[in-house]
Amino acid sequence: MGIYLNPSNEDFEESLQSKIYVDKSGIIAYANEMIGTKQKYICISRPRRFGKTMAAEMLTAYYSCGSDSSDMFANLKIAKDPSYKKHLNKYNVIFLNMQDFLSESPCIEDMLKNIKDEIICDIFKDYPEINLNGSKVRLKSILQTLYEVSGIRIVFIIDEWDCIFREYQTDKQAQKIYLDFLRNILKDKKYVALAYMTGILPIKKYGTQSAINMFREFSMTNPKEMTEFVGFTQDEVIALCEKHKMDYEEMAEWYDGYSFPNMKNIYNPKSVIEAILSKQFDNYWSQTETYEALKIYIKTDYDGLKDAIIKLLAGERKQIDISSFTNDMVTFESYNDILTLLIHLGYLGYDFETKEVFIPNKEISDEFVTAVKNVGWDEITSSLKSSYSLLKATWNMDSVAVAEAIEKVHSSETSIIKYNDENALSCVLSIAFYSARQYYIIEREMPSGKGFIDLFFRPKKNHLDKPAMIIELKWDKSALGAIKQIEDKKYTDILKEYKENALIIGINYDKSSKKHECIIRRYIG
Repeated sequence: MGIYLNPSNEDFEESLQSKIYVDKSGIIAYANEMIGTKQKYICISRPRRFGKTMAAEMLTAYYSCGSDSSDMFANLKIAKDPSYKKHLNKYNVIFLNMQDFLSESPCIEDMLKNIKDEIICDIFKDYPEINLNGSKVRLKSILQTLYEVSGIRIVFIIDEWDCIFREYQTDKQAQKIYLDFLRNILKDKKYVALAYMTGILPIKKYGTQSAINMFREFSMTNPKEMTEFVGFTQDEVIALCEKHKMDYEEMAEWYDGYSFPNMKNIYNPKSVIEAILSKQFDNYWSQTETYEALKIYIKTDYDGLKDAIIKLLAGERKQIDISSFTNDMVTFESYNDILTLLIHLGYLGYDFETKEVFIPNKEISDEFVTAVKNVGWDEITSSLKSSYSLLKATWNMDSVAVAEAIEKVHSSETSIIKYNDENALSCVLSIAFYSARQYYIIEREMPSGKGFIDLFFRPKKNHLDKPAMIIELKWDKSALGAIKQIEDKKYTDILKEYKENALIIGINYDKSSKKHECIIRRYIG
């Protein structure tokens, strides 16, 4: 047992002994299928706080022949898989956390030398029969000799593989040296049983190719077979909420929202765990990732970016092209590249089928609001600050104040949203009523009666004293017409459970006068 060759399984044991542990050992079954095949190169890119390191430690404990991990895995899902015993503790494992090496090295050359020296040192300790041939030893030659002497192939587990591209963002030569190093020890080598890498960014592209293009990637834009291992699934979170007596609806609003082709509800695992441990729903993202990174990217002056961010804050989706992203943090040609980076950093969700981005949940929305307040977007900041006053005016049925407040959010001088249809009006209303999200689940195009409600404000379980609200929007017609539509199409069917604690609201924008009109009535069932 060494530090880097067949390290102790104690790190994974700590995860198992934690108060909250969700069994993700199913990923081992997939890795077992890939061992010794052309698909043995796996690269997992996930944001921070999504369990990448824990999975790497689990794989290390499972494959390493340096420890007996049978007791650890006996009660986990993987123990029921036919491949379980075939691969349990059957390989030499080399585990490398690249961030640790980078932080201790003044340059890339020193970092790679340290990696080589540490691996070779561990090999010689465990296999003293391996002889040095000359003073210069090539790492790949030692690895090949290790395989020949032991008869055991090697599983490489590389955590934070992409730290070079985050720390040496503009140093192309350092990046090239690093990628050449990885290719030299991994590609087409008989001693490699499996190579499993984790990071935040997908593999760096140079044109359409990469120096390590043998890896199959599973990213936040398309995790493919790895979807259920991206974060916590809906079933897993429901079980956790039941066990720890947490409100599932609130948990979903805060931390759900990442969506993939074959699984629509993936949760941020770190935040779910923190909420359960503290018994509080809060923004745990900023405790490990400040808003600074987000602020840097959204204030870049790419045409269309500001408009896109505001619409995302309003709860809309934005179709983007992710194909031009070169998988680094400095090469941007359009707002598409910025938004694609934010997907990989976890600030945006991505719908692979519709090619749309969206803000996944309340926790991330709060991060965007904090960032917007600090990048000089004064008109949006002002709207967000006045949002609670608008909400109070609505509760008080002060239709004149509501109309005036909406006009302040959108004036012809400050609007960045093309204000030319009911959808634009809906976007403005979503920003104007932003603070309502504290009390309501806000649903757009909600089916009810004989049609679809433009905006439905459903009170949360702990705010049932607040009135449910239907808002119908009109463009160049009349607020009274909006009220009539609510009544004629029986949108009010959805309000029956709220008895008389509900409001129906009609809002119209007159494009000639550029004035908003509002009518508010109390619903009487």
